[in-house]
Amino acid sequence: MLNVGLTGGISTGKTTIARLLVEKGAFLIDLDEAAHQLQQPDTEVWREIVATFGENILNPDRTIDRNKLGIMVFSDSEKLKRLNEIMHPAVFRTWKKRMAEIKSQRPDAIVLTDIPLLIEIGAQERFDLVLLVYIPPEDQLKRLILRNGYSREYAEKRIASQMSIEEKVKYARIVIDNQGSIEEAEERVDEAWQELLRLEKNKREKNSLEQRRLRT
Repeated sequence: MLNVGLTGGISTGKTTIARLLVEKGAFLIDLDEAAHQLQQPDTEVWREIVATFGENILNPDRTIDRNKLGIMVFSDSEKLKRLNEIMHPAVFRTWKKRMAEIKSQRPDAIVLTDIPLLIEIGAQERFDLVLLVYIPPEDQLKRLILRNGYSREYAEKRIASQMSIEEKVKYARIVIDNQGSIEEAEERVDEAWQELLRLEKNKREKNSLEQRRLRT
């Protein structure tokens, strides 16, 4: 099994690239979705978030308004740090459980874990390699404003709350440039998929040789 950390920056197109890789045969664990599930009303994580940030972040149905919470934490590094302290242990417990399930079913699986802040939280050591979805910073800003309707000032703050995309490139084994058309993205995903298949096979063969060596 090949354990791949999929990351990028906000609005770089990770969702599109992940979908294309899943169509090739990859398994996907979306930690943002896992976090959303962990934040449902009356869960342990929900109670801790509400106790920390107040009930004014709740919708009328008592779900967490993620936009309100986001505005609060992305303008205050200490609040963002506190939110991460609440979320990360719970999220990674969910991740470990899902990884074990996939491994038991498909020992040769290529598993993508989508983590927007993978490098910022130092989680890259949990993975065999990092796959980065890249677009230039100015394009990133334009996409975020267009997609979310943010002001330029707030969009810049959201991007600045993460490590720059140029800095993240240094940590990546595979970089998929996603600034072109969907057809270009498909071509680059196909190239990346072939490399992932090669790496998974090499890892499996290496592990098999090591196991045989230990038995002798």
